[in-house]
Amino acid sequence: MLDGIMDDYLRRIEADRPHRADLAGLRHLMERHILSVPFENLDYHLGEDIFMDERVLEKIVRRKRGGGCYEVNPALAFLLTSLGYELDILPGWVHRPDGLGPFLGHLALRVRADSQDWLVDVGFGRNSRFPLNLASREVQHDPHGDYQLHDAGEGAVDVYLGGKPLYRVADRPVQIADFAPTLWWYRTSPDSSFLQGLFCSIRTPDGLVTLKGNSQISMVAGAERSKHTLEGESEALEAYEKFFGIHLDRLPDRPAGGVTAGVRTD
Repeated sequence: MLDGIMDDYLRRIEADRPHRADLAGLRHLMERHILSVPFENLDYHLGEDIFMDERVLEKIVRRKRGGGCYEVNPALAFLLTSLGYELDILPGWVHRPDGLGPFLGHLALRVRADSQDWLVDVGFGRNSRFPLNLASREVQHDPHGDYQLHDAGEGAVDVYLGGKPLYRVADRPVQIADFAPTLWWYRTSPDSSFLQGLFCSIRTPDGLVTLKGNSQISMVAGAERSKHTLEGESEALEAYEKFFGIHLDRLPDRPAGGVTAGVRTD
């Protein structure tokens, strides 16, 4: 399955196949992924299963959808591995107003390229467009802002954007299956941010487009900002297709009814 879908994956994100597994190729693939694949949680409100294993490729590649960190980062990991990159799955915590969220609440990638380790994350919403050098503690300038890594003890690293903490990643590689209990929590808990809010966003070369709650769309293009309230179901469905390339038969409007671990156990 994986061999046959990777060419389609590259076409999906309009990316060239790297000649070698180097940093230049990694930067190109990460940028194309971020500009092509939305960060969204629609399936949490459509009652659809959430997969983290290779089945996620059907959603990302064939159905031209997006997802959260548990989906888009594993999907990118499958692509990078098929192209010869060495990588690890890293667990993390999300910084929240009341402190750190649960361990394994975020999933990111550590990718080896040009004899250095790089933090690659296409599933956070405020992530960088290009890989971040995990060895550097200097400010790393990016089209999405100024990022900086801070040591947090025991090998963990805090990721800052514009001086504010986003999330923490641990230097202890895990398997995708380790995230299954936390995915279950995100899909069932009333405190889950993925169930409390409905969102879909995508980066553009000079900005960001975000649709919240099927009704409020905001656009950033350089220094210009605008907001628009969508009127009715048909206009919302058109917006999903126009801005994100997502075709829906109905609007996402309810929490998921089923629960899935999202990984194969057979």
